[in-house]
Amino acid sequence: MFSLKRFFILIIAAVIAVSSVTAQNTRRGEMTVEESYLQHAIEIMIIRETARAGSREQKYIALEYIGDAIERGNTSDEIRQTLEYLSLEGTRSVARENGRVVNNFPEVRRRAAMYLGQVGSEEARRSLIEVLKFENEPMVLQEAIKSLGDIGTNDNNETVANIVWFFSRFDNLNPDNLMAIALIDALEKIAKKNGGITDPEAIRILIRISEGHYITPVRERARQLVAELRSTGG
Repeated sequence: MFSLKRFFILIIAAVIAVSSVTAQNTRRGEMTVEESYLQHAIEIMIIRETARAGSREQKYIALEYIGDAIERGNTSDEIRQTLEYLSLEGTRSVARENGRVVNNFPEVRRRAAMYLGQVGSEEARRSLIEVLKFENEPMVLQEAIKSLGDIGTNDNNETVANIVWFFSRFDNLNPDNLMAIALIDALEKIAKKNGGITDPEAIRILIRISEGHYITPVRERARQLVAELRSTGG
């Protein structure tokens, strides 16, 4: 169980360390490799510990820190690991008190899925596929699909196969226009990055959407993508 006292001790220690490094930098006007590494390590530690705090608010703070880090170009695997933790908390990793789930924060998972798309690594892609396997909240699933499209890699048709598998399961239970748009957009981005799509199940899904109980603009988008895939040969 996360200790609030331990968390504050770590934060205080980190602040002292950062202040020391900052004072040294001010005197010398430069940062050594060791100091740069220390600042990175402290930032990662604060992000990790804040993400693992029990409250939703602390997890939001961790996501803000992560957003800042990614904007500065820090897409390290430590960041990715924390995002994976946040994206699966409450689904694959469940905490209960008196039989009640106490760590189910869909908005946290949605934002974590979004940032995984910005990390963009192969490991981030795998983390997003794990989200598809365990998630039930539509807004999180839509973000995960969007992020998989943003990453765009599809070696051995693995990404497309997982998106299609998920969508088939979800569509049978609860057809959703926003989910269909997320799928179409992701498949379009993946097709552009890979010179087309060769998975026949993806084509079947698009045809099903074009003929299904969706609003007209969604059905038309599906038809257009099928036509585009046919013209590119995949």
